[in-house]
Order: sequence, then C-alpha cells, then structure tokens
Amino acid sequence: MPETPILEFRNVTVAFDTVTALRDCSFIMRAGETRVILGAAGAGKTVLLKAALGLYPAASGRIVAFGQDVTDLPEKAWYPVRAKMGVLFQEGGLFDSLTIEENVSYPLLNQHGAQFASGAEVLSRVRDALRFVELEHTLDKFPSELSGGMRRRVGIARAVVTAPPLELYDSPTAGLDPITANTIIALIVKERDLRNTATMMVTHRYQDGQLLANFRYNPDSGKLEMAPPGRSLRTIFMVLEDGQLVFEGSQAELEAS
Repeated sequence: MPETPILEFRNVTVAFDTVTALRDCSFIMRAGETRVILGAAGAGKTVLLKAALGLYPAASGRIVAFGQDVTDLPEKAWYPVRAKMGVLFQEGGLFDSLTIEENVSYPLLNQHGAQFASGAEVLSRVRDALRFVELEHTLDKFPSELSGGMRRRVGIARAVVTAPPLELYDSPTAGLDPITANTIIALIVKERDLRNTATMMVTHRYQDGQLLANFRYNPDSGKLEMAPPGRSLRTIFMVLEDGQLVFEGSQAELEAS
C-alpha cells in the first residue's frame, strides 16, 4: 500500500485582488523528503509556504495535507492540521515580550490537542529542544538579549519541540554570516535525519540547498558528513518564477538545466 503524501498541491493558484502570486502549482511531498524552494524576491516562495499553512487561501486548485483535503477548511478546523507542522518564519518570529522558555513552550501549551501532565513535563521538553540547538542556557533570557543567529536557533527549537512530521523553514539563513548560516542548516539536517522529518525550505542561498542535498547528520560524531556516493538524501529542488513552478528535480538536473 503506497504511503500517504505529507503535502500535495494540485494546480493551486493564490491571488491577491488582481495580482496572481502563485499560479497553477502542483507537486507531491512525501515523508522524509526535503524540498528546497529557490527563486528571486517576489517569485512566490513564501506564498507557497503560507498556502501550505492555510494562511493564504487557494483561489483555485486543491491542497491536501496528511491525506486530508484542507483547501476549504474553516480556520478552526486548521488547528489540528497545523499541529503537525513546525514553522520557522523569517527572522525567527519570536515573541519579544516572552522569555526563551515561554517562546519555546508556546506550541506545547497552545496547539490543538496539546496535553501534558505537569509543567515539569513541558519544561523537560523545552530543555530538550533548546539542548538540540545548543541554547539550553538561555531559558530565562528575552529575544532582545540574543544575537540574530541565536534567535534563529531558538526559532528552530520552537518549531521542533512538538516533533511534527513536517517542518517549514522560511529563509532561515537570511541576513546571517556564512558560519552562522551553516550552523542553522546543520540543525535543519540534524532534525531531518534524526526524525525522518519532511522538510521544506525557502532560501535565496543555493549553498543551503547543496548542504541539504549532500550532507547527512552522524549521531555518533554529532557532526555533518558527506553522504556516501550513490546514497540519495531525497532532496528535490523547486524553482519559482513569477508565481510559476518552472523547475522540479534533483541538484544534478538543476545544474544541467
């Protein structure tokens, strides 16, 4: 029996008044798969991500998430669907007035179906998520006390704290220096490989996609390493131009295009 796709767009169009931001977009994403979305500013990359989250409605076409047609769901019905998605918005998207502990615990306490026996259980999961991004010592700090790269890492901790099967990253390395950017991508690879998470990443940096396509996380060394020759990491590149999906394929196919 074939596995149910994690996310499917069927000829999806998203429009704002007279402007078509996404046009007739179709693809199928499966568990453990990585999608790298490239394109110039205004090409429709973030629109695609927000349509997958139900934040932008489809003017036509169908969106299917976890086997459920979510195209016309009312807002309240989206809650259990979004509970299966982790999201890192541009710049991290943290709440300035909350501590790091409160930011990371937010999905645990507010997502649909979140049930915990005690505050101690929540704190334990928050600590685990922050330990995952090597920021356990920041529990009591506020976002303004952290560097841009550290805030982005906290954003990843918040995205992964519920262990969702689908992670969506919107320009996670934008505005960061190359070393910090590579650290962020290493964390995304780590999450993908340890939990077989389906990963969709919007980026302007082609090298981000190269890392996702060619490196894996080694839990024994705790570092990234080149994937063995011939081993597929199931990374698919998608290129958007003026709202249209103009390319979908492997890194080799993209570089030959």
